[in-house]
Amino acid sequence: MRPIPRISPDAIRGAGFDEIVDVRSPAEYAEDHLPGAINLPVLDDAERERVGTTYKQRSPFEARRLGAGLVSANIARHLAGHLAEKEAGYSPLIYCWRGGERSRSMATVIDSIGWRPRLLDGGYKAYRAFVASSLAAIVDRRPRFRVIAGLTGSGKTWLLGRLAAAGQQVLDLEGLAAHRGSALGACPGGGQPSQKRFENLLFEALRDTDPERPIYVESESSRIGERQIPAPLWGHLRSSPVIEIEAPLRARAAYLVSDYEHLVSDRDLLAEKLEKVRPLQPGERFAEWQRRIADGDWQSFVESMLKHHYDPAYLRSREKIYSTPQVSLPFAEVSEAALDALASRIVDLEPLAPRTGD
Repeated sequence: MRPIPRISPDAIRGAGFDEIVDVRSPAEYAEDHLPGAINLPVLDDAERERVGTTYKQRSPFEARRLGAGLVSANIARHLAGHLAEKEAGYSPLIYCWRGGERSRSMATVIDSIGWRPRLLDGGYKAYRAFVASSLAAIVDRRPRFRVIAGLTGSGKTWLLGRLAAAGQQVLDLEGLAAHRGSALGACPGGGQPSQKRFENLLFEALRDTDPERPIYVESESSRIGERQIPAPLWGHLRSSPVIEIEAPLRARAAYLVSDYEHLVSDRDLLAEKLEKVRPLQPGERFAEWQRRIADGDWQSFVESMLKHHYDPAYLRSREKIYSTPQVSLPFAEVSEAALDALASRIVDLEPLAPRTGD
């Protein structure tokens, strides 16, 4: 039987695969996977554990015999299921953890049918190494990041969206991390991606950017929720030019009341998240916040929280992490129209902002 062709991680794009097939267990796939990959596991989580236990407690031979039977049964299930209607020219890229037995087993069966599989050389582990080195190479090119800073509630994330809609390059770190970067910042409807997944998403977001054009990014700390910005990228962001936007306290509070509707409508969830803030505030002030929540006085509650918690924390963090803003842009309200106008002002500033490292 002919050897199954292999392809390196840097040659995946444009190779014309019909599908990318991850044959690892569901738990491995859930932690991270190649962009666009589907999961057709040849061993599920429990089966993989059984084979590993047999290997350690009995013998490698017993483990291989057990694994062969389980893998064969699962491949047969996929042939009768997802693969049943594939055309004669079907050509998938198949990978497992290190390009070993699991992916070879699936590829061998697919090849014997007459389809045209290829294997990812080195498997997922090699892809991860490719992502790490490629992300470092992108940072080494000194991309022209422009950090949008501003007190909490200034609409920085919304502004990034308006810049993107205007054709500008944007890196939405909070969107990729699925977290808004504060004690109340967990996004509704799900948890954060794994650290590996977050780094892969960063690479995919940056790989096609033009290093000669500005990339707008929101000011963040090195951690967004539980996810860590990779050190090379974080170091470059810290030294990038800063543009600060300034909205009044009342306008910022009104925007946050509408933007965090999921917390306004679920007081139990809000109370749970506020417990993270309790040790940082005087007891009397925290009790006043609870009274305002109970009364539904959201505007004054958010104004007080901004004034006494978020604004001081932000100013301390910005002064410690980022360079002095090149320019400050005041605006009166956090609205779509105001942020569209602000986006235009920011783009017009670009000739005044020297490239980092020049």
